Amino acid sequence: MKYRDLGTTGLRVSEIGFGTIPILSGNVPVLPGYYSPDTEGAVAVMEHAWRLGCNLYDTAIVPEYGDAELKLGAFAKKIGRDKIVISDKARFYTGNEMYQAVLESTKNLGTAPDIYFSHQVDSDHEDQVFGRYGAADALAELKAEGKIRFTGIASHYYDILLRGAKDDRIDVLQGSGNILERGMLERIEREPLFRQKGFLVNKVYAAGILPSFFPVKTLIEGVLTYPVSCALIGLGTVEEVNAAAAGDTVPERPDFQRVLTVLGKRYEPISCDRCQRCTCPHGTEIHTVFRQYHYFFLGKDYWALRKLDLGIEESAAACRSCTSMSCMKQCPHKLRIPEIMQQIERLTKIHIRNSVI
Repeated sequence: MKYRDLGTTGLRVSEIGFGTIPILSGNVPVLPGYYSPDTEGAVAVMEHAWRLGCNLYDTAIVPEYGDAELKLGAFAKKIGRDKIVISDKARFYTGNEMYQAVLESTKNLGTAPDIYFSHQVDSDHEDQVFGRYGAADALAELKAEGKIRFTGIASHYYDILLRGAKDDRIDVLQGSGNILERGMLERIEREPLFRQKGFLVNKVYAAGILPSFFPVKTLIEGVLTYPVSCALIGLGTVEEVNAAAAGDTVPERPDFQRVLTVLGKRYEPISCDRCQRCTCPHGTEIHTVFRQYHYFFLGKDYWALRKLDLGIEESAAACRSCTSMSCMKQCPHKLRIPEIMQQIERLTKIHIRNSVI
């Protein structure tokens, strides 16, 4: 196992971090598979990863990740609290909610988390998070009181992570990316502000989809070519831990077209890397629609189809009436976005009809 600096925190973290979703008890269709181990079984898997050099463990408040936070607490107690870095988070945006969440997580873990994130921050909540008496203020206060060591913002959106990179209250960022959805990582690579923060990258396996098409080594090494501190991998078995920890070579970044070619054996992929530059004047989150299209063909069909059916008809209609086509001008891959939206609408209608029949 190799280690990297976690920004300017002074911590050294393993290149592979243990994502705890697979050890919780439950099931959500879009997320990776769950193994629902009991506490003893979960602790055994986490300990195996630790013995292979993993020292960062990422979780979320109960019940966001089910009982994973409780199981991580049991592991920390067994192995020795000072031997691991605990990354925790909660989907709260006001200062009071965030403050209480950290206290609750500390109780669940039986110890104070090292890093605590405001989780899944989006455009609807960012001003609340970064504003006065928001989550960022609360995290800074908790840090000053010694209740956490470092503050964090976790988001799937580049603009929000950039705002976090500019904010002196924030120590660590967490965002998503993989060898297909690499656009945000490439923008981060070009922005020097991110070098001052620790950066944890999740969705390396794209919710467990990509290992069916690419070796785990390729997926992990691909994201480690970017200036990130740690790749968070959802792990639920000893075998998954061994596979993730097997690579110990100089990381190589697979060519984007090569990735599309491999996926093209299954379906016709969209040449979208989710860079998020394509802003729509009508409010459609284009990169998310394209992601749902990919996930439909890559194994998350039920979840993706339901998500698409919620808004694709309105989005496609907006494309038909749009005269500015600003999204096409912003797209580095020169995608004909309005045409693709119509194709996705047709696909959704066909499959929704078939699922009803």
